[in-house]
Amino acid sequence: MEPDLVNNTRPQTVYNFIYEFMLNNYDSEVDTWNKSLPDWFDRLERNSLLHHARLFYSYCTPFILILGISGNILSLCVFLSENLRSLSASTYLAALSISDLLALVFYVMVEWLRRGLVYLEPDMKSRILFFDGNVVCQFQLYVSYISRLLSAWIVVAFTLERYIGVCWPLLRKDFCTKKGTKRIIGGIIASSAVGVLYKPILSAIYVSGEGNHYCTTDIDHGFLSFILDSIYAILITMVPFVVIAILNIMIVRKLLSQRKKRKNRSIVTEESVKRLEFTIILLVVSFCFIALTVPFFVVWLRNFLTSKHIYSTKDLTAYEEPNVDYWQGVLYITRTIFYMNYCINFFLYIIAGAYFRREVKMLFFRRSLHTLPNSRSNTHTPHSYL
Repeated sequence: MEPDLVNNTRPQTVYNFIYEFMLNNYDSEVDTWNKSLPDWFDRLERNSLLHHARLFYSYCTPFILILGISGNILSLCVFLSENLRSLSASTYLAALSISDLLALVFYVMVEWLRRGLVYLEPDMKSRILFFDGNVVCQFQLYVSYISRLLSAWIVVAFTLERYIGVCWPLLRKDFCTKKGTKRIIGGIIASSAVGVLYKPILSAIYVSGEGNHYCTTDIDHGFLSFILDSIYAILITMVPFVVIAILNIMIVRKLLSQRKKRKNRSIVTEESVKRLEFTIILLVVSFCFIALTVPFFVVWLRNFLTSKHIYSTKDLTAYEEPNVDYWQGVLYITRTIFYMNYCINFFLYIIAGAYFRREVKMLFFRRSLHTLPNSRSNTHTPHSYL
């Protein structure tokens, strides 16, 4: 949100600058550069990194959308198939596919239309005003905030389920069940729906002097929205990262210790093989979540902390950080990498899951495939300690 677009007499304070900076660097509904296209190109000519970063964002995001939407639809069909839907882990991954689909449509696609498509084709700006209308604006923000929170915390819940299954097997029958899984997912959905209600309530449509409509934070509730957005940013990045990292370390340690103790046993069940496969899928998915999220969070945090500690003068309009364009460019690159969280899971399932690959083949070829060999004759199959 640009202060001069909303109220030319609005006083410039340290808080106002930090508030606007955060909106434009984490989840800004209005791009900093949207104020004037000539200003855009002047800035881009002075800093080639920002120019190439915007090109990278503008061209890569459509591929992320295509791969993500098609991949998540296929994943959803597989995890709801007859052979896998009975597992609690499948319920988590099916829910993750749905939340990723919503994030792609209501967050990634809308942001790309506002930032990427308009950059490539400036004339398209007048054709995407639909998203900057009353009701549509609030609804889009609400769903995008819910879906991103769900995607992060479903991965956390799945990690916790696998941690209990591996490290506390006696508790598995109490917590790792279909009924328990549905309760947990329902709780996450309800908490997310209530937790982000502030966003549509504190958002509004503003019209600039040039007649441009902006879906952004209500000026009358700027400070409250600033605080809540800060908490939200941490809840979808740093907190899940810490929880997932800790649980994964304990899961890997337990698997290694149990494998050493039981390497001479050959008792195998098909259920244990599926559980081991889902544990491997979890480790791969959670590792990629951390790898794709941390760069974006670090750059956003750097920009936010820099703005908070450096800008201490009363007249902030006369000051401009020398490297602001450079860090804007870095942010666009890491934002694009962060978007991959919503499209990469299908390919991780294909790589890590034999059962998943088999179900995908069944979807396309409509024929029964052979089941795994008899467990007693396969001494290379993982042991039944999951």
